[in-house]
Amino acid sequence: MFPYSFDNKRYHTLNYHYRTTFKQKVFKVSLNANFSCPNIKNNQGCIFCLHGSNNYDITKNPDLVHQFYDNVKVLEKKWPNSLYIGYFQANTNTFAPLPILKEKYETILHLPNVIGLSIATRSDAISPRCLNYLEELNQKTYLTIELGLQSSKDETLKIINRGHDLKNFIEYVKNLKKRHLKVVVHIINGLPYETKEDMINTVKLLNNLDIDGIKIHMLHILKNTPLANMYLKEKFHLLTKEEYIDIVCTQLEYLNPKIVIHRITGDPILNDLIAPTWLTKKFCVLNDIDKEMIKRNIYQGDKFNTHK
Repeated sequence: MFPYSFDNKRYHTLNYHYRTTFKQKVFKVSLNANFSCPNIKNNQGCIFCLHGSNNYDITKNPDLVHQFYDNVKVLEKKWPNSLYIGYFQANTNTFAPLPILKEKYETILHLPNVIGLSIATRSDAISPRCLNYLEELNQKTYLTIELGLQSSKDETLKIINRGHDLKNFIEYVKNLKKRHLKVVVHIINGLPYETKEDMINTVKLLNNLDIDGIKIHMLHILKNTPLANMYLKEKFHLLTKEEYIDIVCTQLEYLNPKIVIHRITGDPILNDLIAPTWLTKKFCVLNDIDKEMIKRNIYQGDKFNTHK
């Protein structure tokens, strides 16, 4: 049995990490704090982005506390007496003056049963003052910084209009780790014109940066995005479900087994989805990854030492 899982998974599950850290069930509660994004402001944004990567309709209720309890009510029906991590998810959640950041973060931290924060941002959007504050906050609560990378290939970062290069990302991860902050990195499989080797190289790079967790997504094309226009024009190859599963399993083989898997497939916004439609069956994808790892008799990290 894999040492970092309670669920017969062959990779390091988030459930295992939270259970062993806090000794009870923990959930991340997604929040939309109505932040903007410097890449949208200055560079028209990443070509795949729609609604800032969060499904919560900010017009429904902009108040963070109400958002929090809207989500918690659903969770409590099945898992009462849980602990919660406030997940600042939508857009770039350090892209505001420090007093505003403090007010929003600490409003959530003061709610009952909240034991930490997870803050999604970019490597080019954390000011020195904000970094100092995050270091202080990390001494008081369970804090995770989530950074989008998407690919380790600079050519791909230009294609997707990422707005920063690999060098910037690496430098900032090192800055965060020097201050003992936990870092979770987002990557996307199936970006235009990338090979399987490119995607595996992204994982190999992250092994060398001492990150704490990873989110693996499959590229999906949403209506009314520049990516949708590009796809309709260029008809670049989208990974099949079988190709995606093969790549993820291989990535897991190379990934340091101590890195926590926060996500291993995506949740597309169904009404906006153009392709691939197989992503709508999330649990089938998860189950098929498990089956493929059993079939190959592999575990996360089996090849970790072979490329160091």
